[in-house]
Order: sequence, then structure tokens, then C-alpha cells
Amino acid sequence: MQSLANSLPELTSAWMALQTHAQLRPIRDDADFARMQAYANLLADSVGDDEEHPLYSLFEIVMELIERWEAVHVTIPTAPPREVLRFLLEANGLKQKDLAEIASQTLVSDILAGRREISKRLAKSLAARFHVDIGAFI
Repeated sequence: MQSLANSLPELTSAWMALQTHAQLRPIRDDADFARMQAYANLLADSVGDDEEHPLYSLFEIVMELIERWEAVHVTIPTAPPREVLRFLLEANGLKQKDLAEIASQTLVSDILAGRREISKRLAKSLAARFHVDIGAFI
């Protein structure tokens, strides 16, 4: 603990430098939530699933902050899976094309229009993407 106490001035400088870029703190309101979502999307595009990426732990922290906020403040309606998907797209400010890494825009469009059902594989991917229980899509 003494070494941490000795390094507090350096830690303070490093934290202040990080805060000028990341504003990393608990989410307190919708504006913080929107900022963290944008930050998470940026990190996801850069880091992906690469656990060796130097920013991977930062991505994990941002996702943890988002998950904590959503657990308390975001209510997923009880609705047909396509309506849950529609709700999550709207709530996150996403378009069908933003799910391209999961499903084609045509498939998403067909699901939202009720022409196709969500497969178990797609439900798993959507649940991971939106950090919700897979049951929301089945």
C-alpha cells in the first residue's frame, strides 16, 4: 500500500490525462449513458474481441459501466422478439445496417417486417450485442 501512496502524484496526473479523453466515471444520467455508448462503439470497432489489445481492459470497464446503468434504468418490454429488436435498435440509436456484423440488412428488415423469425444462433448474437438475456429474442 505504501508504494501506491508514493505514486499518488503520478497516478493523479495519469488519471487527469485519461479524463480529458475518456471522462471515465459512473453513469449518472442519459447524457452520460449516450456518451458511454458512443465510447463503447468506438472501442468495439478498434478492439473487437482481441483480449491482447492494449485498450481491451478499458473496453471492459466501459461495458461494465453500461451494464450497471442498463440493469437499473433500461426496461425491455415484454413483446414479440422482433419488437424487442426494434425497441433496442431505437433505444440505442442504431439502424439495421449497424448490425451488419451479426446479420445482413435484408435479414434484419425481414425480421422487423415479420417475414422471418429470429434463429437461435442470431438470438444469441443479438443478446450478446445488446447485453440482454437471449430469451428476449426467442
